[in-house]
Amino acid sequence: MTTVPDDIQRIYQASDALALSDLVKRKEVQPSELMEAAIALAEQFNPKINAIVSTDYEGARCQAARSENSGLFAGVPYLAKNDSDVAGLRATYGSRFFYRYARPATDDSEVIRRVRKSGMIPFGLTNSPEIGYASTTEPKLYGPTRNPWNLAYSSGGSSGGAAAAVAARIVPIAGGGDGGGSIRNPASACGLVGLKPSRGRIPTRPKIDSWHGCSVKACVSRTVRDTAAYLDAVSGPCVGDPYTPSAPKTSFLESSLQDPKRLRVGVATSLPCASPFHAEVTKAIAHTARLLEKLGHDVELYDFRFDYESPWRSRARISAVEAALFFQRAEERFRVSLADDDVEPQIRTLIEKGKIIDGVTHAADIDIIRRAGADVAADLDQFDVFLSPVLSQPTLRVGESPNTVLEDPSKWLATMAFMSLANMSGLPAIALPVQQSEHGLPLGIQLTARYGDETTLLQIANALEKQIGWDLRRPPILDDAELKTCLD
Repeated sequence: MTTVPDDIQRIYQASDALALSDLVKRKEVQPSELMEAAIALAEQFNPKINAIVSTDYEGARCQAARSENSGLFAGVPYLAKNDSDVAGLRATYGSRFFYRYARPATDDSEVIRRVRKSGMIPFGLTNSPEIGYASTTEPKLYGPTRNPWNLAYSSGGSSGGAAAAVAARIVPIAGGGDGGGSIRNPASACGLVGLKPSRGRIPTRPKIDSWHGCSVKACVSRTVRDTAAYLDAVSGPCVGDPYTPSAPKTSFLESSLQDPKRLRVGVATSLPCASPFHAEVTKAIAHTARLLEKLGHDVELYDFRFDYESPWRSRARISAVEAALFFQRAEERFRVSLADDDVEPQIRTLIEKGKIIDGVTHAADIDIIRRAGADVAADLDQFDVFLSPVLSQPTLRVGESPNTVLEDPSKWLATMAFMSLANMSGLPAIALPVQQSEHGLPLGIQLTARYGDETTLLQIANALEKQIGWDLRRPPILDDAELKTCLD
């Protein structure tokens, strides 16, 4: 078991990524000390929450020892999602097929290269559902990731391992991906900041066009300023990218610390299908709306309506085609055919469905999703910011969440509808914790802005963070005396 001086451990747990980097640059702590603190916390808490599935402690220690103490996040430990190319680590995508045949990556993805350039030091991969196709992190391969606020509950998905690791203070910031809420869902469940950036803001290389622009990369963190700084560190196009939002005039970090102008804020009153929110979610939305009014913004209720049936069917078919293509390429890469027990049953069903969808249907589905996204963007364009739930009900227990995109649309829509609207439209959206449920779980809200306007989103999120002070709260798992309450 790794041992770390108490003062270093206290500093590490209490500080966000930028604060730790500042201490490194001022030579008050060493990157090696931060890495040992991260490893010690991983050893202490990962057996309880199951957030990390692959590590390279020795490689990270060597990197920390060689750190030049420079960059936006100098010396800060970092975890990537289990679908990321990180040199020296083996991504398995939560799948037995990749666990059996994949080898450690020999090169970094574009985002990981930028992460390293910023000074962060990756040392592991976080748990996720098989190929990210679920709203909870419970792969058969690794087992469920548990929520640090209450171990009986889900950490969300698909970036659930990342969110649980940040909530447990193992790292201050971790990488994630979001194709339908996979950053915002776990951020809400674990009491974190989770940004889904504008389409094209962060490169998805080596994949050129991930899910036809619906899937993006970003992070989960404990503070808005860390998320803003992360955006500065990893955003910017690669040559040939199909989508490129305009670059901000000043850094996201600098602009996020400024007060926003007086904003017109729309507030969702129900799901797009007219179903009501859970009472606790309604309370969180109303509380946030009052805070926004207190901050001087113009707040108005908006009865958002959207016919989700056709886009959802198209999304499900696109997901099937993407799954079939993903495993076909893996079979070619590994030179082995997919066996019956290589994937979970629902993923096998998805693959087989994807194989028989014809090209005309697939092209029509892409067009339906893009038209639906354009309609959403046009409808919300009247507002500077649109306030809605992340999830329309409180976080569910492990084993209770809808499992895949094959689930009945009414069940899926009843929890995640507002998140997917941002993916279809390409709009930026951020999850922010505001309250707690009766079971002690965080309750998040979502703010959505116009395409390319992460600046306004970060400014208003930062203003709310100051009012709420959630970043100062600690999940019970961090205090041994309170750990028993997590198991009630």
